[in-house]
Amino acid sequence: MMMKMAKTERIYNVPLRRGFQRAVSYKRAKKAVKTLKEFMARHMKCDYENVKLGPIVNQEIWKRGIKSPPHHVKVTAIKEDDVVTVELFGHKYPQTETKKEDKKNKKDTKPKTEEKTKTKDAKVEEKEVKPTEIKKEVKTETPKPKKVSEKKDSKPKKTSTKPATKKSSPSKTVKKVAKKKSSN
Repeated sequence: MMMKMAKTERIYNVPLRRGFQRAVSYKRAKKAVKTLKEFMARHMKCDYENVKLGPIVNQEIWKRGIKSPPHHVKVTAIKEDDVVTVELFGHKYPQTETKKEDKKNKKDTKPKTEEKTKTKDAKVEEKEVKPTEIKKEVKTETPKPKKVSEKKDSKPKKTSTKPATKKSSPSKTVKKVAKKKSSN
């Protein structure tokens, strides 16, 4: 027999800053989510894969975008059967229906044979289309001719290899030397 563990509920203020500071700015919110899951796995003593984050905690982390998640998040963690559900403090984790309840609901609604006959009738109705409607559809669906662009095999060659250069004036030192010689 497998014994069910007691429901454990704890409140944590999780520091996320140390985790996401080491990440690149465009991956910070992702790293903050990983940091939160690692923190919960460590403190609630379960596997990383068994930590489930609620949608409101996720929205809180991603609220300011990927580059600037919050530094701390106050959360409520509930551990049942080695599965930890984490939700923002003051909110409840949304409950999902079990598989058995889903199967019961499907059996009560409609038998499969009725569904098959309805789908066949719907297909027959789709096939019955007036010829005038087809002509209208054909007119609107005619594709426009595509423009054909010619590809050039090679680039045009430039006639001049080097641009024309300006004649540079002699440097200042040369001018000073010339002035000294002319004064003598």
